[in-house]
Amino acid sequence: MLTAKQHELLTFIHQRLEKGGISPSFEEMKDALELKSKSGVHRLISALEERGFIRRLPNRARALEVLKIPEKGNAAPIQLSGASPMARSNRPVGAMPVAANDVVSVPLHGRIAAGVPIEAMEGQNSLSVPMALLGTGEHYALEVSGDSMIDAGIFDGDYALIQRARTARDGDIVVALVHNEDATLKYLHHENGRIRLDPANSSYTPQYYREDEVEIQGKLAGLLRRYH
Repeated sequence: MLTAKQHELLTFIHQRLEKGGISPSFEEMKDALELKSKSGVHRLISALEERGFIRRLPNRARALEVLKIPEKGNAAPIQLSGASPMARSNRPVGAMPVAANDVVSVPLHGRIAAGVPIEAMEGQNSLSVPMALLGTGEHYALEVSGDSMIDAGIFDGDYALIQRARTARDGDIVVALVHNEDATLKYLHHENGRIRLDPANSSYTPQYYREDEVEIQGKLAGLLRRYH
């Protein structure tokens, strides 16, 4: 059973996806439910996700998919094949097919900031990657924008190969989604109850956030570089 607010939020998200194919913003959800702060929306989203009614689409701001909706009365929830054509097209890729020459195709999800955070957008393209650069698990690729990680050998225009992950250890290079809006590629550190995202360029300063302001969406697994 869902609470009244959980049901109201799920219905609102589902209707917006059906209408325009884009999830409502947290501000829109807060206003629609007449909540005082967006932290209440975050709690409702987490509860719906834990119960399997929705899921977040990785590495894209404002990306939610409704998986099922409660039926009227006591009937079982209705399973949905996808909230919208956009949501269906962005389903995570499962087991990746291996080609005869040990090259696999991974989703290419737009650009990631190595500098000031920028929005990382889902894309419809793919990138062929040597299997030797990937470990176990599910992976995707992002094009690097900026120079804040050059001392780690990560340059503007490189393709960062990312292993999907929700957690990481201090010192890992991660994709961090900040304020559920902007994504950046940085070293991860925990410091005095806060998250510190460190650049690898002395021209940039570390970024500090509360733990609830940052969501880890993957760890750097490898790099590809094209020479022109």
